[in-house]
Amino acid sequence: MKTFKGRIAVITGAGSGFGREFARIGHRLGMKLVLADVEPNALAQVAADIEKDGGEVLAQVTDVSKPEAVEALAAATMARFGAVHLLFNNAGVGSGGLVWENSLADWHWVLGVNLWGVIHGVKFFTPLMLAGARSDPDYEGHIVNTASMAGILNAPNMGIYNVSKHAVVALTETLYQDLRLVDAPISASVLCPYFVPTGISDSHRNAPPEVANAAPTAAQRAGQALSNKAVSSGKVSAAEVAERTFEAVGADQFYVFSHPHALGNVQRRMEDIVAIRNPSDPFAARPEVREMLRASFKSEGGH
Repeated sequence: MKTFKGRIAVITGAGSGFGREFARIGHRLGMKLVLADVEPNALAQVAADIEKDGGEVLAQVTDVSKPEAVEALAAATMARFGAVHLLFNNAGVGSGGLVWENSLADWHWVLGVNLWGVIHGVKFFTPLMLAGARSDPDYEGHIVNTASMAGILNAPNMGIYNVSKHAVVALTETLYQDLRLVDAPISASVLCPYFVPTGISDSHRNAPPEVANAAPTAAQRAGQALSNKAVSSGKVSAAEVAERTFEAVGADQFYVFSHPHALGNVQRRMEDIVAIRNPSDPFAARPEVREMLRASFKSEGGH
């Protein structure tokens, strides 16, 4: 996608983190914006900031886990702007814990936002983009799905999150191939950030009551503490990652990474698979993290 000025961008999770930065860059490039988020106040603030600077914005509170909400967002987009060129399926939440201890409510919440939110975006917006391509010979489109390094690695004590993000990577790789299969002037990218300060480590603020009010397990508390520390100390900002993502869209680059140096871990995983050997120790370089986790489990009646 080479032209951004005057084009329409739809961004979920636009109230904070990557979504807010996508909105700021899209505005800077002259795009018209459709912003969606589950948090009304955060969404309203981002929209007001951009409108104050002369931007054209449609803001709509949206729970991406609900198909009817995303379908309504698509309908509102077409009613206001009549087209979609750039779609960021970006809304996401985080959750940790040992997989056998996570509640079904945990699974439904994380998969509902992280995976079904992307599925809903692809389902309701891609046909609109394909229709736009049929009616406009100069049409260019691109879909960016936010996954994670957890979509190509499998760190322990964060199984639900890993599952959700692996599925997003698989969905996006298939979407990329399907769009080429039908010769569509639309491409796709998958964003795989590592530890970037975005607010996702505090995503339980938007969890449903059955998740938010449940007492966390020792594993969940330990995982949350590690996540808070890693995310808050991240050296790469959400703004930098957003810039790289727009550059990738312009270059038709599929995989987008915030921390390319972490790909050594991905290579080791791929080598394990090809060599048909058991998964490598994820704590080989930092055994103290493993011991800290084990100690936290044992201190509370452990596993």
